[in-house]
Amino acid sequence: MSYTDLRDWIEQARALGEVRDVQGASWQEDIGRITEMLHHTDDSPAVLFDDIPGYPRGYRILANANATRKRLALTLGLPLDIDRRPLMDRFLEMTESGRAVAPRYVKDGPVFENVLKGDDIDILRFPSPKWHPLDGGRYLGTGVCDVLKDPDSDWVNIGTYRVMVQDSKSVSVYISPGKHGRQFRDKYFSRHEPCPVAVVCGVEPLLFVASSLEVPQGVSEYDWAGGIRGEPYEVVTDPITGLPIPARAEIVLVGFLRDDHRRPEGPFGEWTGYYASGERDEPVLDVQAVYHRNDPIILGVPPNKPPYEPHRYREYLRSALLLREMKAAGVPGVVDAHCFGVGGCRLLLAVSIQQRFAGHARQAAHIASMCRVGAYLGRMVVVVDEDIDVTDINDVMWAVLTRSDPERSLDIIHRAWSGPLDPAIRPDLKGFNSRLLIDATKPWEWRDKFPVAIGPDAETKRETRKKWGWILQAGGDARADEPAPAVARARGAATPAD
Repeated sequence: MSYTDLRDWIEQARALGEVRDVQGASWQEDIGRITEMLHHTDDSPAVLFDDIPGYPRGYRILANANATRKRLALTLGLPLDIDRRPLMDRFLEMTESGRAVAPRYVKDGPVFENVLKGDDIDILRFPSPKWHPLDGGRYLGTGVCDVLKDPDSDWVNIGTYRVMVQDSKSVSVYISPGKHGRQFRDKYFSRHEPCPVAVVCGVEPLLFVASSLEVPQGVSEYDWAGGIRGEPYEVVTDPITGLPIPARAEIVLVGFLRDDHRRPEGPFGEWTGYYASGERDEPVLDVQAVYHRNDPIILGVPPNKPPYEPHRYREYLRSALLLREMKAAGVPGVVDAHCFGVGGCRLLLAVSIQQRFAGHARQAAHIASMCRVGAYLGRMVVVVDEDIDVTDINDVMWAVLTRSDPERSLDIIHRAWSGPLDPAIRPDLKGFNSRLLIDATKPWEWRDKFPVAIGPDAETKRETRKKWGWILQAGGDARADEPAPAVARARGAATPAD
């Protein structure tokens, strides 16, 4: 990797022309509104907010970090002009079994430049925004890495679990049911023990990416991300909780969650595009210490109506993980897979296959829906033939409308894994949902008699756009033998932003 921490990443992104500075935006309204605008604009820059009214200069917030393929490539240490499928393939290579690298424990780090305890603890010293107008409070933890440890093993989990400021000395931590951190937390609570937690509110984007993806069972995100870096993360042991925290983190809150200490949390605008989980009592972290660097930077990744920033990078990374899990489950002939950002990279999945036997498409649909990547809060899985571009929502829907027939092409899975964030489930029934599986392949029994489709296949379309996409650019006049300008995206396609 060419960077060592969040500050270093920002400077390298800045050198690429990918960072803009914004002065004077308010935490009450402006920062949330600007971030929503960035999230819903293709190719928008990362923005570093400074001079936030009411706070010292240098207390900053970074938003929209990984929203483009170029910045994601920087984060992963890949060529900046890498295409979608090579990026996915390289990502899978870097995360294959056996490549994990355990962290390196060091005695000290920049995170301890400022240590606040007792009466000195003041969480309000940081410019936590109110990201959405109807949020129940200010959320310091959105681009957050929450560190917890399994009480029965050495497994350290780092998850993105939202963190709301309650007052100057406490925050609430919401963890969705079924998540690894929730399982750890509930083990402590079942034993009437406090659960140690470290809330890391500013890390370089790779560790945040790890915290927001499906890392294999029993593997720490420190180890997994270290395997991508090719070198160990440097961590320090927090003397209060005993948890490992990044030595170069910007802000860390440490303390203990207790089952008998809860306060109202939420509502909060979530990734489904709704204030879907309402307000409820959640465990409060009694903060025992705050560590922060001089001039700290909050990593802000607030949810917005999909697609927003994480959906743009998850369209590559979660799609790659889905592809891996399909193949690992023994599904033959899998060509490609895509998790659509418009569905939060969970609600709508598409898989393309080369059909090899009767029932092949149903097998692929059920496994895509129930493997780890697809299991949590899914809604719809579409299986198509190999001539369909799974990244193009128009191509996928064309296959649904012309190759499926409702009486033979649809399956429903009942009582699947959902959660409080599911807006389509009645508030008193949340926990389960159903899944729609659509077989949009040519019917196996008479596939050889199916009408021949017009137009090029997905690979030919990509090659055409790579060579001739400049024609779609404003002022795009050139000869065929001249170097082509930047490639144009298909109009209306759901391909991740370049």
